[in-house]
Amino acid sequence: MGLPRRFLGENENVVFHMRTHWKRIFGHVLLGLLIIAAAVAGTIFMPAEAQPIASYIIWGIAVIALFPATISPLLKWLSSTFTITDRRIITRTGILHKKGHDIPLGRISNVSYEHSMWDRIFGCGTLILQTSADEPLHLDDIPRVERVHVQMTEMLFVMDQNDH
Repeated sequence: MGLPRRFLGENENVVFHMRTHWKRIFGHVLLGLLIIAAAVAGTIFMPAEAQPIASYIIWGIAVIALFPATISPLLKWLSSTFTITDRRIITRTGILHKKGHDIPLGRISNVSYEHSMWDRIFGCGTLILQTSADEPLHLDDIPRVERVHVQMTEMLFVMDQNDH
């Protein structure tokens, strides 16, 4: 699913639409699986005389624990996107409280990337955009960051050639 067409300008085209890499939520999903496994084990090994009330308590605690441990981070990850069009970079985050930021490509003076050993293993990295602002914008855990970097550089080069 891409960015809805109503958020794009006339004749604006999406080049990349992505979320941060799944490694960002991997630990949260793993923790959720451990919570569920603990609840299953607790239910299986519970003495018969404690059933069913103790099982209800265990599963109630498990469900309550899943919200901050897994469900909330997963929803936050699903609702956070980066979109690169032929005119701008669009970031959108938030479930109930939505937040968006747009940067016109014309304001970007330099694009670079970095990725650690773990980023290289997972195939992601940080895209660094230098604008007229004091601090560069860091977009963390961008999937296929080298490919995105090359495409961004090409788009900026074309824009620069058109300005001259």
